[in-house]
Amino acid sequence: MIPWGGLSCCMSAAALYLLGRSSGRDAEALKSVIRVNQLHELDSACKVLPLVVTISGRVGSDTPITCEHSGLRGVIVEETAEQYFLKHSEGGAWIQDSALMLSMSKEVPWYLDDGTSRVHVVGARGASGFVLAVASEVFEESGRSLVRGTLDYLQCLKMLGVKRIERVLPTGTSLTVVGEAVKDDIGNVRIQKPDKGPFYVSPKTIDQLIANLGKWARLYKYASMGLTVCGFYLIAKSAIQYILERRRRSEMLRRVIAAASAKKLGQESEDSDEQLENGPDGSRKEQLLSLCVVCMEEEYNAVFCCVRSYVLLYNLLRSSDSLSTLLRKNRASSEDISALEMIAIH
Repeated sequence: MIPWGGLSCCMSAAALYLLGRSSGRDAEALKSVIRVNQLHELDSACKVLPLVVTISGRVGSDTPITCEHSGLRGVIVEETAEQYFLKHSEGGAWIQDSALMLSMSKEVPWYLDDGTSRVHVVGARGASGFVLAVASEVFEESGRSLVRGTLDYLQCLKMLGVKRIERVLPTGTSLTVVGEAVKDDIGNVRIQKPDKGPFYVSPKTIDQLIANLGKWARLYKYASMGLTVCGFYLIAKSAIQYILERRRRSEMLRRVIAAASAKKLGQESEDSDEQLENGPDGSRKEQLLSLCVVCMEEEYNAVFCCVRSYVLLYNLLRSSDSLSTLLRKNRASSEDISALEMIAIH
């Protein structure tokens, strides 16, 4: 039997080990990036661009977006609208469900500003650690009308309302960006996703990112070790049980074969003893029974009319033992005993 539990634990341990190694590599990569304390220092590094750097600053834009519901100004805005309703199940109960009605995203060119210079950031949505804050969450109840109620009844639905959520990256937010610094077509420096290397956009500092990745790497490592031990224990337990079961079955089979062999030998011994005991005497009895009871030389060809005398002579001829044995067999009949005594006297 395959120990699926142990194999699953070992496979999970391998996956966690790979995740731990990946987090560890990311932490080492963040440690190796060039830290730019002030954005104007990138101008002096223009001769060696592109290179992977980490910068910090506040989000800004020349054309920010104003959120419709919250009124906040941001550079990236995502809006979703989800319709909530009750539907009639097969069992007759009403079950709450939802369906996505709208998913919209807007982004304008934006930059990081630390007071010394500005650096534009491109493709931040695909970066690790990038999260938009929830600006507003509004639930709009559905209106009640005769036409709407009729349509809902025909569709076996009850409309509850629409939930609208706005997520935004507001202007003035402090961010840390790790990416590749390059120059665009007009000579301005921008940060983008590198072909090889880390790409992070997060409100945490670079030291916090490194510490967080190191913590997850250690957790993945310890979890991998624990699952490995558990998996090997389950596999070893299953293997030991399998070996013991095979040994038990082998021992049982050996005992059955030994018992069958002993029984067969006993039967053969009994048969041989029975043949030795009954073989010569049986043939002799058959020869005696086929002889004439008068001359005891020729085969019989006549029958006595006296039944009692014939029976007594027949019993006498079949008995290969002494006269005492015949007397014990016919002790119940007094008449037979007296007849036998008269035959013996004659």
